[in-house]
Amino acid sequence: MSRFETRLAGLGGQGIILAGVILGFSASVYAGKSATQAQSYGAEARGGACKSEVVISDEEIDYPKVEKPDLLAVMSQEAYNKYVDDIKSGGILIYDSDMVYQTKEMKNLEVYKVPATKIAEKIGRKIVANMVMIGAVSAISKVLDPDSVEKAIARNVPRGTETLNVNAFKEGYSYAANLLREK
Repeated sequence: MSRFETRLAGLGGQGIILAGVILGFSASVYAGKSATQAQSYGAEARGGACKSEVVISDEEIDYPKVEKPDLLAVMSQEAYNKYVDDIKSGGILIYDSDMVYQTKEMKNLEVYKVPATKIAEKIGRKIVANMVMIGAVSAISKVLDPDSVEKAIARNVPRGTETLNVNAFKEGYSYAANLLREK
């Protein structure tokens, strides 16, 4: 892997920024890779559009921004509509099938539907849907090993929620691993 560009997008309040921070932290601190993470969000604190972009590489990163994501993970219809056409040909699209209702036919992409919100609700807290999505991203992209991501989660989530968040990650990882086996 020379350079892998990831864009996570959704709504403010879904933990999109934290998800990006965890992926970048996992890559740079626990996996020995180079990583950059950038974020943007609307003026609204909750409910507005937001995105987090992570570039991961085995080499030094000369340009820190995502130009054409290798992987797009979206957790809202608005994010899907805004970013779905930006994915690199041959790239990966993962979307929360509980939050994205209208999709279009995509050619030259691997597309995965992950019910991240529903999985999070089954775990007991809808707020961990972002960790479910990180699990799916990790399993499908195979860019980071799950142990490094689990360590990054435990280090970056609020104290007392580590187990809940790691379990949500594991559920998302397992769900996505099953999707891969079915293909």
